[in-house]
Amino acid sequence: MIKPAAIILGCNHAQPWWMEAPLPGKVKLDDETGRLAALRRYQVLDTQIERPFETIISLVEDILEVPICAVSLLDADRQWFKAQRGLEVCETSRDIALCHYAIQQEEPMVVPDTTADERFSANPLVTGEEHLRAYAGVPLVTPDGYAIGTLFAMDTQPRTFSDYDLRVLRRFARLVVDELELRLQSGADQLTGVMVHGAWMAMVREEIQRAARNANTLCISLFDIDRFKRINDAHGRALGDQVIRSVIAACETELRAGSKLGRLGGAQFAVLFTECALDQAVVAAERCRRAIERLTLSTPEGADIEVTASFGVAPLYSYALSPEELIELADRALYQAKSNGRNRVEVGQVVPSFYPGTA
Repeated sequence: MIKPAAIILGCNHAQPWWMEAPLPGKVKLDDETGRLAALRRYQVLDTQIERPFETIISLVEDILEVPICAVSLLDADRQWFKAQRGLEVCETSRDIALCHYAIQQEEPMVVPDTTADERFSANPLVTGEEHLRAYAGVPLVTPDGYAIGTLFAMDTQPRTFSDYDLRVLRRFARLVVDELELRLQSGADQLTGVMVHGAWMAMVREEIQRAARNANTLCISLFDIDRFKRINDAHGRALGDQVIRSVIAACETELRAGSKLGRLGGAQFAVLFTECALDQAVVAAERCRRAIERLTLSTPEGADIEVTASFGVAPLYSYALSPEELIELADRALYQAKSNGRNRVEVGQVVPSFYPGTA
């Protein structure tokens, strides 16, 4: 009998490049800072359900005949599931995630019996009611070589995963990364409709060059929804998504046409103000802050939710600045706003400007 994935997997010809394991040395295993930056570039953490990832997980579930499988993304201190089957939670702490070990190697990680593996025999996911026994995980490796998570399959009974099973996981892991790349290249954040991180940064680079050619002023602002994780944890991702959409809608009503919004990741956003002096950018950021503060949102049970945001504003005080340097200046101002009590606007401290109206 032909296996259900025979057509998908193309078993009658030589293995193509996208089925093979990563080449030795391709995966950057000792750069956690770069790995986290690669993960956040996709702006996928804490996003809503999306059909392509659900389809992949459904196929893994059916073909491998496993009760548990997921697209797992490893953040600094947690693993978060973009799509899952057989799990009651959308995330766990990273210190109990088997995937934490899987991203530390280039080859798929297979554990036939977790109770017989000293790394996992005392793990609460193994000893607790989940009774996780067998694991197979393939790293999700980005084009620049960072393992941002895994596509994994698990069973509640000891099990040996075959070469065929691992080929399936490898191929679908590649599809997961391809889908993330497509989301990135589309230029628009699926939840809010504003520009994604990469597209926004590219646009800022172009605007800096344009400002230099025309001797124009330019500013940016970073803002972050205050205590957003507390809202998400207390009321769930659906309400968290509603908060994000409402915040962006409130800002869009206050910004002029030339201002460009971008989502840098999670609950952090950025605004580019073209042909705009620093004092004007501060006024615009303050309008947005007040609009967010006035939002009236409530839980399904009718309880009110207080939503505020903190802002950091920075001017382009030198045409030699890169987008990353400008972001760093605004980020320091944002940190100051958080430190000073949140729900406020702070300005990045800069050297005197070499053109009028921005220092």
